[in-house]
Amino acid sequence: MSEAPHVSVMLPEVLAALTPLSGSALVDGTFGAGGYSSAFVEGGARVTAFDRDPTARRFAGPLEAGGRFRLIEARFSAMADEVGEASVDGVALDLGVSSMQLDEADRGFSFMRDGPLDMRMGADGPTAADLVNSLEKEALARIFFVYGEERESRRVASFLIRRRAETPFTRTLDLAEVVERALGGRRGAKVHPATRVFQALRIAVNEELSELEAGLVAAERVLKPGGRLAVVTFHSLEDRIVKAFLAERAGRTPSGSRHAPPREVGAEPSFELLFRGAREASPQESSVNPRSRSAKLRAALRTSAPVWSASA
Repeated sequence: MSEAPHVSVMLPEVLAALTPLSGSALVDGTFGAGGYSSAFVEGGARVTAFDRDPTARRFAGPLEAGGRFRLIEARFSAMADEVGEASVDGVALDLGVSSMQLDEADRGFSFMRDGPLDMRMGADGPTAADLVNSLEKEALARIFFVYGEERESRRVASFLIRRRAETPFTRTLDLAEVVERALGGRRGAKVHPATRVFQALRIAVNEELSELEAGLVAAERVLKPGGRLAVVTFHSLEDRIVKAFLAERAGRTPSGSRHAPPREVGAEPSFELLFRGAREASPQESSVNPRSRSAKLRAALRTSAPVWSASA
């Protein structure tokens, strides 16, 4: 097994949210380098992990040898099909891109090192280059504005359209340089000018927000009454979806939210919040792991109410 280059964010808080571990059946929806799964197994749990990234399997060997762990190469939204309804005691989701994916230049996730403009978490579907080189201006601008919250989305899209007419985009640093020119070269700023555009493309390529919505619905289906859900998010788009879903399923919103599946009229709450609001990483963790600084944990307890028919 290769040394895991990824540090699991808010691990103590996630473990506390899913306690007790011993004898529990847990789902790790985002296996990555196996940090959560390793801790769950060490705590005495039986774990079914999911990861659409085929390279994640290199971290699974010792865990699989123990007989209380299995890794399924699939999106976490497929968990209900794999583990069955009302069958597990806990579900953990650590969202976003992992440190190991960012650090591997040939995956194309980062503008900090040159690599092919790919950004796929799995091995299929269109790449970031496919989107940048084929989408019309309005479609590109919408991706940058909605998924990246980039205010100058139309300007960036215009620059990319003009440049690709001469030479298609194939490399990460090439794209980052053109975005930087489009935004006036905010060099020296805390946030690189290409950050929002790269985030937006990654989310679009991997359909991350729709996958999250489907994964939350799947978690509702697989959790037993009394089972626990813990979700760690890393940006506002993810957190809004999780917050809205849990608030609605806990009966804390009067009507449907655009960030959650439609509410069934008269449905009993299927979740109870374990704590109000979101918890953040400790100052100690934030000081040694920069990735944890934007992390937020939300957690909830599955009630005995039926699964909402709107999510069936």
